[in-house]
Amino acid sequence: MSNLLDQPANIRPGEELDAAKLEPYLRAKFPDAGGELEIRQYPSGHSNLTYAVRLGDEQFVLRRPPFGSKVKSAHDMGREFRVLAKLRAVYPPAPEVLFYCDDDGMLGAPFYVMRPIHGVILRKTVPPDLNLTPQKARELCVSLLDNLIRLHHVDYTAAGLADLGKPAGYLERQVRGWIERYHNSQTHDYPAVEQIASWLQQNAPATSQVSLIHNDYKFDNVILDPGNLREIIGVLDWEMATIGDPLTDLGTTLAYWADPEDPEELKQNLSDVTTQPGSVSRAEMAALYAEKTAIDTTHMPFYLSFARFKLAVIVQQIYYRYSQGLTRDPRFTTLPDRVSGLLEASLHCAQSQQI
Repeated sequence: MSNLLDQPANIRPGEELDAAKLEPYLRAKFPDAGGELEIRQYPSGHSNLTYAVRLGDEQFVLRRPPFGSKVKSAHDMGREFRVLAKLRAVYPPAPEVLFYCDDDGMLGAPFYVMRPIHGVILRKTVPPDLNLTPQKARELCVSLLDNLIRLHHVDYTAAGLADLGKPAGYLERQVRGWIERYHNSQTHDYPAVEQIASWLQQNAPATSQVSLIHNDYKFDNVILDPGNLREIIGVLDWEMATIGDPLTDLGTTLAYWADPEDPEELKQNLSDVTTQPGSVSRAEMAALYAEKTAIDTTHMPFYLSFARFKLAVIVQQIYYRYSQGLTRDPRFTTLPDRVSGLLEASLHCAQSQQI
């Protein structure tokens, strides 16, 4: 199973860190660390950048905002650090953070450093060596759901995270805010946008539950125990965590969830983990969540439609940076097609009322 462990790669051009400044900073934090400084980059992800840093025998993970981003509220390293610093005591899959640096002169932006979690991350394609039987596929899906429910049951007030968000009016603010974000980053004319925006504003249900939510919970943001893939030992990417409606969290998970019968244009941008024989469908995931939490999931078509729209806007924001020459990542050239596909999927969900 060691060959399935998530591994860093060479740093993408234009996303290098200033080793001459970083090394003395780290040595001051860890004066007993010997050996040379080594920096590599985790290649997945399209938002905040993640690096594997080694200083002698010491290993770290460094997180910083994407180069060229002007939306500071979307890449608040200090906020993410503070969330993790308080969360780990009550939710062990949260990474252990070590320190935060708010000096832009160091690496050009604030950053924080945490301990690595070594395990298996399931990305776009299921590795053949995984030997994913139908039973294992189902167990993976149920484990992912159970861990999300575990997060939603965290006593965020006791953890000192009550000030993380404003539950009152959460859903209304979210819908309005993501519509505004789309227009602020618009590069193409997508006719579906106005239809979706109007429908979301008119059909937002009343929020009946409030919890701590991750807001980007999916298979490639969780780390699995190499010795037991049913056990989640880490949850990554907490930049959008807040206090809000837990069904928006479930909706986001389902927006990343492909069913075998979905159109190919939707499946091609999603992980194929959930299309394996034995995997749980989106509808069954929602039913299991309702059964395990006693939370009514009748309005899941709204939450899925909104989540797909939100993902489309996030992708659009990334492409906007690329179109403005603020990032050179070649993966971003085809993002308009992904935006279009997510918008169409969002509209279809709204119109069909099916998840």
